[in-house]
Amino acid sequence: MKNIGIGLLLLGLFATPAIAAKAKVVAAATESGSALKADDIKAEPFRDAKTVGSLMSGDKVEIITKEGGWLNVKSAKGKGWVRMLSIRKTGSGKASNNAGGLLALASGRAGTGKVVATTGIRGLNEEELKAAQFNAEQLTLAESYGVNSVQAQQFAAQGKLKARTMDYLQEGAK
Repeated sequence: MKNIGIGLLLLGLFATPAIAAKAKVVAAATESGSALKADDIKAEPFRDAKTVGSLMSGDKVEIITKEGGWLNVKSAKGKGWVRMLSIRKTGSGKASNNAGGLLALASGRAGTGKVVATTGIRGLNEEELKAAQFNAEQLTLAESYGVNSVQAQQFAAQGKLKARTMDYLQEGAK
């Protein structure tokens, strides 16, 4: 199980530069959507950007572009950036229950510190995986977040976490 987590971390580290280069996608002119929940409209595609408006659940939006985990939208309440997971796409000519865009890879700046947040790995296509490149600086940065067992135990105690023994899955188990 540990190897799976490390593999996903490494995939995220190596694939991020390639994905970021291709992450800005212009939406089709007929693409529209509605807010799944109340959320802020931001001036820029990151969490701590200035709020320029607010959407309520059900508000209609026109999707202009997509960048990472953010959609640039226009609505009666303003124009700006909204988290992709807050919008349900509709009116694209396909069945509106297709959640492909909603659940697609969402990787983008989480704040002005250029921190990358990944909400999933769906949406990686073969071309993006082939374009991924090793980034030693990012690997060193990821390794710098490691802690020793004493630090981990202190963190767990502060959060009132309890230890649980989990069996590994048997090889070939489904």
